[in-house]
Amino acid sequence: MCGIIGARVEGDATPFLLDGLARLEYRGYDSAGIAVRTRDRALTVSRSTRRIDVLREQVDALDRDGLTGVGIGHTRWATHGAVTEANAHPHLDCGRRIGVVHNGIIENADALRTMLSAQGHVFRSDVDSEVIAHLVERTLALEPDLLVAVQVATAHLEGSWAIVVLDALSGRMVAAAERSPLVVARAAAGDFVASDVGAIAAWADTFVALRDGDAVELADAWVWTSGGMIVPPPIPQPSPFAAAALDLGDHADHMAKEIAEQPEVVAGLLDRRAAAVADGRLWTDLGLPGFHRLAVLGCGTSLNAGAVIASMLRSTGRVPTDLIVASEADRAVLAPGTLILAISQSGETADVLRALDRFDGRFPVLALTNNLHSSLARRADAVLDAHAGPEIGVAATKTFTAQVVVGVLAMLSALVTSGRIERRQAQSLVGEMHRLPGLLEGAYQASATRIPLLVTSVSAATGFLFLGRGGALPFATEGALKLKELSYRWAEAYPAGELKHGPLALVTEGTPVVVVDNGEPRLQANIAEVAARGGFVITIGGDDADIPAVGQEAGRRRLRAARSADRLPGLDAWGPLEAVVPLQMLARELALQLGCDVDKPRNLAKSVTVE
Repeated sequence: MCGIIGARVEGDATPFLLDGLARLEYRGYDSAGIAVRTRDRALTVSRSTRRIDVLREQVDALDRDGLTGVGIGHTRWATHGAVTEANAHPHLDCGRRIGVVHNGIIENADALRTMLSAQGHVFRSDVDSEVIAHLVERTLALEPDLLVAVQVATAHLEGSWAIVVLDALSGRMVAAAERSPLVVARAAAGDFVASDVGAIAAWADTFVALRDGDAVELADAWVWTSGGMIVPPPIPQPSPFAAAALDLGDHADHMAKEIAEQPEVVAGLLDRRAAAVADGRLWTDLGLPGFHRLAVLGCGTSLNAGAVIASMLRSTGRVPTDLIVASEADRAVLAPGTLILAISQSGETADVLRALDRFDGRFPVLALTNNLHSSLARRADAVLDAHAGPEIGVAATKTFTAQVVVGVLAMLSALVTSGRIERRQAQSLVGEMHRLPGLLEGAYQASATRIPLLVTSVSAATGFLFLGRGGALPFATEGALKLKELSYRWAEAYPAGELKHGPLALVTEGTPVVVVDNGEPRLQANIAEVAARGGFVITIGGDDADIPAVGQEAGRRRLRAARSADRLPGLDAWGPLEAVVPLQMLARELALQLGCDVDKPRNLAKSVTVE
């Protein structure tokens, strides 16, 4: 959740640190700070509990003539200790020689603090991260080599960490990681370390991801260790995106840009993957065993995407599925022959990674992530790349759509390989998927003209209901989540048939009820129930809907006929994917009308690296 940046450059490091922190804002934070080595071998530290722009103003007011090109920076999301400048990173040792930035959780921090305090160390903050600075300080009193001192210090830690340690005396910088992401890069401007490749994309075309147990000194020649042993530095990998991909272009915010990119993202995915579905290659190339049951593991939007994938697998291949909320995985009981589909946009979601710990390698794991260099990707038996490109908005949009498309294609290929569907049927289904970019674009255009006025009618509402049936239900769930995330209004999603079993009591005159209408015949009776009680119904569906974004009326008639024959052809197998566009735009527009920051909603982070 927090962000790390470190730089070893010529001249003044502060512009690099501040620009890097600005690119990490999307991860979520409540304080930020930097520490830069001075020419007289000390550390200048600036911290703020406000936005990066405020920190930039503080730094601009400094006398920067004495600063060097070596420094570290951090955006903090409070876990241990309140949001105060004292608790903001970087943290220092007693002598203010050692500066540390840290992502993760030190589970034995209290015991270490007690031990170090008894040895005379004085703590200035309430956070777990500060113990690292004092552990390094203690070791340096006996061992002058910073890399060794960091290795000794981390040997005392329990939990997860990505750390960068800066020694003001020598100017040396060491990075280390355990169960938390960290990358390093060498570029024309110098050496960089960050928790996210996007933070350094403007300067570095390649990077190296640290693996668990790695520590590296960024020097003229990198010194790389793994498990305490010196090893050759890994071969750098090309950056997954260009710095230009982070620019807004003509869009007002990153969320608007990322919603608009969805047709292009889906078209690209189909170009990459579609041809390998019907002959089974997409599945067989993964090298996984066959399975009799699928367990989808995820959180939030990723879990909703998994629900769409699972719905397709049940309806098309009659494969039983389980949906597991990752934070509740210790209560899950999986049957033999189960494949775990672990979904995480960042690949660093702590709840998902800890859930895999609990399953202890007893089941094969297929990861679906937007980060091939993530912890999840390294731990899985096989990986599917979402290929969504960088997503800056905290509320996921195009990664949801990409996860659905990639997951559906992979599962269709698995069904062909297992003989559950014929190759011809798979070809037909993939052919239907080629309609998706056009459907998404049509939904975008329809929503752009209709949603602002609709939102004006409901902007004063304090709560919303979202309804759907069958394949539409996961999209209603995702729509409710988006509205909560962005507008801070209560929103709940229910199967429409559950209305009369409780939720209908919430409907009074003017209550907004958003209905994802995929043509399910029984849905009309549910809409009538809401309207009879004064609910303000917003339908997302065919040509006669308030937002005509789910195919054409002919498609709805086809669905009704198909349901009567107990078959779900084509796009109906995984629900109305195009409906997610107006749901996203509805949430965004409401948030804007309420004055909320749609790219950085309060209390939320893009990459949730703590449980």
